[in-house]
Amino acid sequence: MASDQSTCKNCESEFEKGFEFCPHCGQKVNDELTIGVLFYNTISNYFSFDARFFKSFIPLMIKPGYLAKKFLEGKRLLYLHPAQMYLFISVIFFFLFSFVAREQEESIDKALKGSFEKAKKVADTLSEKGLDSAQVAKLMAPYEANKDKLGLPEEEIKELDSIIKKGGNTKPNMNFGFDENKIDSLIDAGASDKAIYKEMGMDDDAGYFSKRFYAQMLKFYKTKSGGSILKAFYDTIPIAMFFLLPIFALILKLFYYRKGRYAYHLVFSFYFFSFLFTVFSILLLLNFAWEAFPGWITTLIILSVFIYLFLALKRFYNQGWFLSFFKCSLVTFTFFVFLFPASLAVLFVAFLSY
Repeated sequence: MASDQSTCKNCESEFEKGFEFCPHCGQKVNDELTIGVLFYNTISNYFSFDARFFKSFIPLMIKPGYLAKKFLEGKRLLYLHPAQMYLFISVIFFFLFSFVAREQEESIDKALKGSFEKAKKVADTLSEKGLDSAQVAKLMAPYEANKDKLGLPEEEIKELDSIIKKGGNTKPNMNFGFDENKIDSLIDAGASDKAIYKEMGMDDDAGYFSKRFYAQMLKFYKTKSGGSILKAFYDTIPIAMFFLLPIFALILKLFYYRKGRYAYHLVFSFYFFSFLFTVFSILLLLNFAWEAFPGWITTLIILSVFIYLFLALKRFYNQGWFLSFFKCSLVTFTFFVFLFPASLAVLFVAFLSY
């Protein structure tokens, strides 16, 4: 009898030979470890990357609201779970987005470095004295001609011209909101950060956030690195989405309060945000492949998201066309009302934490 029995390597339970999977825990009986098995199991276990994903992806893209409706009808194993689909697609999106973020960080740092180098050249030029009108005009010519590229408003051009005419004993400021000459002097003299904060304008009784703000402002002034702020902002976006998605579901609950409990609206939100991240991922891939990708096509694709949401609400909540369009407009507007302050909050947190 013992020869007719097998022992599961996972749960150590005995069962009759002939089973492909353990009837107690479900592990495959003869699961030889290969590179393919190793990586497939990793992906499938973490993302449920199996046939359900492919069965779910096409309906997600071409049948707005279909997956959420089927999930509530009880088809919970036929299609990929909404939270798993959201996790998998959002990971792909943020992976692709990281390449764009890195490029933008480098671009901002390069632009800032160029701006400060140009300011230094202006300061060196202003150290000369006794310039006549022809020399002043010659010095001002490149700044006048390239003021748009340099980001110099008309007021700064006039101030620069005035300083040059006066002989130029003053270093031009970059409009940080404080006297940069004094700050530079304090930094060169090795003054404490507290003394520098006070010169920057911080009150003696400033609170925690105010002190943190001035600390980050001084850090930015010393490093002249804006890319790190942008990186910190991008790093907080996934966390922000963790809160925005439930807020979107709550907005749906308010406008469809008779259409089920909050969890129903959360299911819809998971699938809708999965579609949203899929669209953004496709746009990123198109921009990678086609550098001169037309902006008007991008605009049309983004506008189509509203149409998708409208059709999804119509199918999922089973209301009339006009009422669905009206509620879709209100849901979108209400969500953007939350989105704007949330974006400012994320930017503020990013600045304080970079």
